[in-house]
Amino acid sequence: MSEEDASIHNAPIHVVCGHCDSVVRLPADRLGSEPRCPKCHTPLFEGKPLALNAANFDKHLRRGDLPLVVDFWAPWCGPCLAMAPYFEATARQLEPKWRFAKLNTEEYTGPASRFNIRSIPTMIVFRGGLEVARQSGAMDAGKITRWLQSLV
Repeated sequence: MSEEDASIHNAPIHVVCGHCDSVVRLPADRLGSEPRCPKCHTPLFEGKPLALNAANFDKHLRRGDLPLVVDFWAPWCGPCLAMAPYFEATARQLEPKWRFAKLNTEEYTGPASRFNIRSIPTMIVFRGGLEVARQSGAMDAGKITRWLQSLV
């Protein structure tokens, strides 16, 4: 590997902590080494989706460098509840190359309205703060994984 390739491989990336919402800068090659937040000392990746709210949604959307997969859901939605364990299984499988989060559309209507969520569950993939893909309807872990891998 050339020196240039090595520096690109270790280029710092930004990850938003799921506990304290601090933006953490770390070398890309440290993603798989169970990094911790320097502020609150919790793991940056726990193999489960983050619970986003109206206050921290934009920070995670705009400040993190990893693709962000958000499941827009509601607690009364049967298909949402049925899909939840599959979404979590996909998070365990694909983190830390992807960031997974959930947003309760009944509790936090602002982000759901802003992204024109008309049916749930709806998953949206964001990169650099922009929507790059959307999928509505419940899916199992295999379908979610295949859909996400088709976007790479």
